[in-house]
Amino acid sequence: MSVIGHFILAKDGGWTGTIRTLLINAKVRLVPNDNRDQVNAPAYRVLIGYYRVGDAWEAQAANDQRSYLRLRLDDPSLAEPLSAALFPSDDGASAQLVWNRK
Repeated sequence: MSVIGHFILAKDGGWTGTIRTLLINAKVRLVPNDNRDQVNAPAYRVLIGYYRVGDAWEAQAANDQRSYLRLRLDDPSLAEPLSAALFPSDDGASAQLVWNRK
């Protein structure tokens, strides 16, 4: 697994941070999704500025009770959408975004 981002808890209940890879260097916001009428609706919208570049769903690790966010990011520069996971720190004030190539 590789850490590709660092985030802090935002005042609105979302997350703000930066994603850095060889091709991506972007300030990103995870904004709570106010429209969760559907069962599979994402918990957060992933935004760069005002542009939506992905979604995030709440998840729980199978081997322990730790909660995290499962992200799916998409951009025309990517060959396919990128899947990553945002793991909050023990105090819940910060988080790391990790990515694992299949």
